[in-house]
Amino acid sequence: MIDLTHYDTIVLAGGAAQRLGGADKPSLSVGGRPLLDRVLAACPDAAITVVVGPRRPATRDVVHTLEDPPGGGPLAALDAGLRHTTAPTVLVLSADLPFLTAATVQRLLEAATRTAGAATPGGSSAPREGRAPHNGGAAAAAAAGRAPHDGAMLQDASGRDQPLVAAYQVEPLRRELARVRAEHGTLAGLPLRALMAGLLLERLPDATTTASFDCDTWEDISAARARIREHGNVLDEWITAVKAELGIELDVDTAALLDLARDAAHGVARPAAPLTTFLIGYAAGQQGRDVQELTERATALANRWAAEGAADTDATGAETKPAE
Repeated sequence: MIDLTHYDTIVLAGGAAQRLGGADKPSLSVGGRPLLDRVLAACPDAAITVVVGPRRPATRDVVHTLEDPPGGGPLAALDAGLRHTTAPTVLVLSADLPFLTAATVQRLLEAATRTAGAATPGGSSAPREGRAPHNGGAAAAAAAGRAPHDGAMLQDASGRDQPLVAAYQVEPLRRELARVRAEHGTLAGLPLRALMAGLLLERLPDATTTASFDCDTWEDISAARARIREHGNVLDEWITAVKAELGIELDVDTAALLDLARDAAHGVARPAAPLTTFLIGYAAGQQGRDVQELTERATALANRWAAEGAADTDATGAETKPAE
């Protein structure tokens, strides 16, 4: 069985953000939270999380480091991050992914840690454009008809590879970085494709370009903010933001709490709705009790309260009816 918790994460959070006028992109807020924090929230169980770039506040403990030279580009940043990792698998992410989720991270890790020769549904394990891998082991395996696995990355709806939304086996990643450095004398200023040419990766489709949506321009930032405020997303996004702000981990049954608020408002009085939900949260925190159980009890109380009022109304009405 694959241990999906045994992985490290590298978040590339440098870059000049020229298309954003030099703004500190990882610190930009989407849905009330910095982009960097949204990315970190998708991989909370990484053994080590390395953020490569200028030091910024984060919602949890991370290792901060800088590429050499500073501003040296993605390969130099990746190399700097790898120096702080110890797990056999590493998740590599950019810091501008507002819609990355833990489910997508798990999907990447599952694909990256499959054994060689495993089926690869929904993606290709061959290098793009027919380019042969530079490492002999992978080339020999490919020639033998097997599918060696160096990792997995998302591929957006347009078919574009997303190497910064990916999970890699660390050994081949280190090997290919060493090869590129030997060929060019440096990693600084080189594009990611110089590394990708030597890796055999499974490509996982992101059919709606959601998890792989990145924010390169102010238009992208505006689109992300608007999407979060859409009717179907806004409550879940708000609850997630509040939990992050308060530093709590809690599964919230939104529908049940909304039903309770409705029952309290209709059966008691409108102000009872927010007060009741607050008291449930307070009781759960103070007494360590189950929110679902407390919600059910408060709902039953509100229904009894409403039923008494209805019964009183009926009784009063019956008393004032003229005798027949």
